[in-house]
Amino acid sequence: MAEPAAAATPRGFRLLGGDKSVHQVLGGGKAADVLLWKDKKISAAVIGGASVLWVLFEVVDYHFLTLISHVLIGVLAILFLWSKATIFIKKSPPDIPEVQISEDVAVNIALALCTDINQALHFLREIALGHGLMKFLGVIIALWILSEIGELSDFLNLFYVAILMLHTVPILYHKYQDKVDHFAGKAHVELSRQYSILDAKVLSKIPRGPAKDKKQN
Repeated sequence: MAEPAAAATPRGFRLLGGDKSVHQVLGGGKAADVLLWKDKKISAAVIGGASVLWVLFEVVDYHFLTLISHVLIGVLAILFLWSKATIFIKKSPPDIPEVQISEDVAVNIALALCTDINQALHFLREIALGHGLMKFLGVIIALWILSEIGELSDFLNLFYVAILMLHTVPILYHKYQDKVDHFAGKAHVELSRQYSILDAKVLSKIPRGPAKDKKQN
């Protein structure tokens, strides 16, 4: 005979909500492909680059401005000497493309940032209005974890940990989505039950001021 708790677990519960896939939640673009390791070369390059920067700044104790200056000095010196050497060896100088950011690209970046910021503000507003117990608890837990990590490490370590998590958590959830959603569904049922008890015993008994009469037209 099945246990009563299992029967109460909602079927088809999705931690991300609706029928959206992890790829869609991450934006469905190139960034989502990188985070889900669909483009393994770029994903590995991001992890490798972040690891090199972390080693340089945290282990070797390099400074950011010093590193940027040394890199620019090296690149400019190599290109300058290469261009001068081509005069003596009678070869064409290096083909260095002229890089410019078009107005369309700048506008698209601004629109994308504006959309993401507005979505984040809307999400926070929904939580502030008391909509979505799981969203509220998820944000509170995430902020608490960030606060604890912030006490144990500096910004660079936090940034490096965030890069690693962004390249591991989504792919792990994508791989084990059914199992994670199953346990999340049980947790959702239990939290909803506890919230109902709290509301019945405490919240509903808190005295409230008299409701204001609506103005008659």
